[in-house]
Amino acid sequence: MLTYALIAITVLVSWLAFERPRLLDRLILWPPAIDRKKQFDRLLTHGFIHADWQHLLFNMITLFFFGRFAEQVITELIGPIGFIAFYLSAIVIAILPTYLRHRHDARYRSLGASGAVSAVLFAFILINPWSLIFIFFLPVPAILYGVFYVGYSFWMDRKGTDNTNHSAHLSGAIYGVLFMLLMEPRIAGVFLQRLMSPSF
Repeated sequence: MLTYALIAITVLVSWLAFERPRLLDRLILWPPAIDRKKQFDRLLTHGFIHADWQHLLFNMITLFFFGRFAEQVITELIGPIGFIAFYLSAIVIAILPTYLRHRHDARYRSLGASGAVSAVLFAFILINPWSLIFIFFLPVPAILYGVFYVGYSFWMDRKGTDNTNHSAHLSGAIYGVLFMLLMEPRIAGVFLQRLMSPSF
């Protein structure tokens, strides 16, 4: 499955970057390298490296559980290449607001697949709003988790007090929903119908 391939590639590249700081420096999102050196590939490559094993593990577990469903749905709509295009484009789209905000900030760096993983997660929530997501072993309806996720990400992005790119989380979530609706507008009706008929 393509989800497994994305996980394997991300784990491999992240592991290599852990061992080789020069590789990490070349792949990470560093705005001046894009603005001055035209290394636009960094808008994509930053999504395949992570800060540490915990960061990598969290993103890959989330991708494992929700990516397989998103892959199945998107493949049925536009084929397997469509799913790869969705994931890769989500990495880029999710980081664009961050890049534009920090375009001339030589001190800023960002890395990780969180933006694309958020897109995958919200594609799942759009279709299965009442499915249970286990957070620290506690079952939470997907739609409620989504509302909390967006609210928390927005609040933390405004505060800007930690090293997490909450802006990418928000942008990825929005992109995941919009991509699905663009590929199949009828999903909006399905979402509203399921939202009004809770089932666990």
